[in-house]
Amino acid sequence: MRFAELANRRVAVWGFGREGRAALAALRRRFPQQAFTLFCSPAEVEAARAFDPALAVVGAEPDAAMLGGFDVVLKSPGISAYKPALVAAQAQGTRFTSGTALWFGEHGLGQGPDARVIAVTGTKGKSTTSAMLAHLARALGVRTALAGNIGLPLLELLDQSADLWVIELSSFQTGEAGPLDLGVVTSLYEEHLDWHGSRERYVADKLRLAGAARQLLVNALQPALLERTQAHPHRLLFGQREGWHVADGFIRRGAHAVFPLAQLAAPGLHNALNACAALAALAAVGMDAMAAAPSLASFRPLPHRLQALGECSGFHWINDSISTTPQATLAALQSLHGRAVTVLVGGHDRGLDWAPFVEAMRADPAAAIVCMGGNGERIAAALHAAEVSCPVALVDDLAAAVAEAQALTPQAGAIVLSPGAPSFDQFRDYAERGRRFAELAGFEEYAMTGIDGLGIA
Repeated sequence: MRFAELANRRVAVWGFGREGRAALAALRRRFPQQAFTLFCSPAEVEAARAFDPALAVVGAEPDAAMLGGFDVVLKSPGISAYKPALVAAQAQGTRFTSGTALWFGEHGLGQGPDARVIAVTGTKGKSTTSAMLAHLARALGVRTALAGNIGLPLLELLDQSADLWVIELSSFQTGEAGPLDLGVVTSLYEEHLDWHGSRERYVADKLRLAGAARQLLVNALQPALLERTQAHPHRLLFGQREGWHVADGFIRRGAHAVFPLAQLAAPGLHNALNACAALAALAAVGMDAMAAAPSLASFRPLPHRLQALGECSGFHWINDSISTTPQATLAALQSLHGRAVTVLVGGHDRGLDWAPFVEAMRADPAAAIVCMGGNGERIAAALHAAEVSCPVALVDDLAAAVAEAQALTPQAGAIVLSPGAPSFDQFRDYAERGRRFAELAGFEEYAMTGIDGLGIA
């Protein structure tokens, strides 16, 4: 869909987060006199009216009849496309679109005859891979945009130009992408089942990116992902020995040792594989990945992703609040193997399977495990049933978890927040949870940095 199709139509925006505000601003720039309606939460009504006094603001969740009163509704990504009210309104003729879909509608394969578009998705690794990719491209002197789910809505860059667009897409957005040069899938596990409704639908939605991508780059170390993408006519792989992979302490291209892992500031094998994905993506669109590789040494890791806060009260503190799946927690623990680690797990319960985590802890336990939040009791019960040999504690919230971790962790050990679950049971988002963890650990003055490189440079 393009903006021109919204002229003189009954249009509503659903959601007043950053995506919603970007959509409203873009609409008002193009149609200064047109009437628009916003659906938001009651707490957001006053701010919404201040944002655009001409808006008709409804501080309530819309039902099918309310949505059916509009020709087009621009919804924010966090609103499930499978909500009954949305599905019912859609069946009656209301069209639903998004900021992502509108950007692709305006840009096609890019902006200008030489502009390229790379979209990155994956259950884990998509943000780091996107940021690495933009960082490496800029090191080659390429004017690069970094936007999307990583923290900058595409519509905020709608009227700007770049030679390369690096766009992170969540599973909520992959089906909204238009034709693009390269799609990248970093990993695929179950997640966001509350939004998609089932694991099968999540996988199918995530892989809708393949249908929009001229070339598709996927992780060769995931058999299920390889099976699901084998029909793509121009599929490329990373993580296999013939191409970009990790072996013997180096990121390698085939037999050639390209970059030593010891110089990569982002720790863990999973981040080394993210670097392989970024380098392979550059090569896939015709850029000199070998020349860009040394710039990995200057890449700044993203906050809340295995972020070392420092030492306080005799412990090392690590913030991995971005971890929202059990597999991500296991990856964090693997990167810290050999150290005495107490891990804080639990949060909003989306019904994900914790059996692989429990089995891993039975075989190779952490120093201690502190379970908390909405699914903490379920995780603790599974660990006890498996007779995991390390101490397992159950507490209500993050503050109690930090206190319990200090009691259980040996001096000079590490305490890592890697919850394997979203934060919505107690916090607004993972970033707020990470900041609170830093405060509870004793880093009251800790400056939680943002993501470098968002926008165009």
